[in-house]
Amino acid sequence: MTYPASGRKFPRITIDMEKCTVPFLCKRCLQACPTAVFNVRRIIAKEERLKEMDPRIDGNYVLSAPRTDKCTACNKCIEVCPVAALKIEVP
Repeated sequence: MTYPASGRKFPRITIDMEKCTVPFLCKRCLQACPTAVFNVRRIIAKEERLKEMDPRIDGNYVLSAPRTDKCTACNKCIEVCPVAALKIEVP
């Protein structure tokens, strides 16, 4: 992904969803990231009307990195991840 005006290339963040199964409970990468690259979102397909989603159940919530343009590749998220689910590639 490149920014059209400057041609800046952004780091590529890969999240292993098989390892990161309960991101809503962990949130270590969210807390460690100084630029707020990550977020946790719920899976709408699993949601039932008028019922709360249990964050302890695998797959109800997923980690995503929608703001890769803010990533400085400091690797703090990788250092704090207890299951080694994150990988950052700098172009």
